[in-house]
Amino acid sequence: MSASFNLNPTPTLYLFPTLLSDEAESNWLAVRQFELMDAVNIWFVENERSARRFLRKTGYRKDFDTLPMRVLDKNTESNALKLYIKELSTLGIGAILSEAGCPGIADPGAALVSEAQKQGIDVVALSGPSSILLTLMASGLNGQHFTFHGYLPIKPDERLKKIKALDAEVQKNGSAQIFIETPYRNNALLNDLTANCNSEHILCIGKDLTANQGWTRSKKIKDWSISAPDLHKIPAVFILGKNVYHI
Repeated sequence: MSASFNLNPTPTLYLFPTLLSDEAESNWLAVRQFELMDAVNIWFVENERSARRFLRKTGYRKDFDTLPMRVLDKNTESNALKLYIKELSTLGIGAILSEAGCPGIADPGAALVSEAQKQGIDVVALSGPSSILLTLMASGLNGQHFTFHGYLPIKPDERLKKIKALDAEVQKNGSAQIFIETPYRNNALLNDLTANCNSEHILCIGKDLTANQGWTRSKKIKDWSISAPDLHKIPAVFILGKNVYHI
């Protein structure tokens, strides 16, 4: 553990981002995260196997056989969250390790953060790559007024209704509408967007960000309909908006 910083004297839950792509270099992560790793006494992770793989990749030295690692996923129940906070209170330093990107942002770690806040546990978020924020930053769309919707409905009629509502919101106030999809349904979502949104509205796609072949591109709906990329099974973020800067 680095001696260049002081740990909080009270129990603290740190939020550790992870890389968005296996190709990404570790310098996408904050230096402080690496300084803190060896001080963590209990880990809360979405998947133990991938968490251990990531930690080993970053040079983590502690023994996984003696270090508590608790599963924190969409199925984690409230009773387990309370137990996790009790363990954290005893052990002092804990960390949520996201499966990809930032804990609490489109991530089940938010539930434990909420419980920690209720119990008066200090929560410290560390900076790192978030595909949602990276796409918004590079989109040229409205960074003053935006909404993240998570996943759109799966059922076709409900999905179409939601897309039209998002498009209407863009037309009304120019706000950026951010959403994601399960990668194997990306192409179907793109088809729905180009078929049902205002042709002059702008769609930004952030594809496989931080990977060597990743990119962020903003085009009018009518232009995407002419030349649509193949996004099948590729992580992507979508933002629907319009030009609000009048340049």
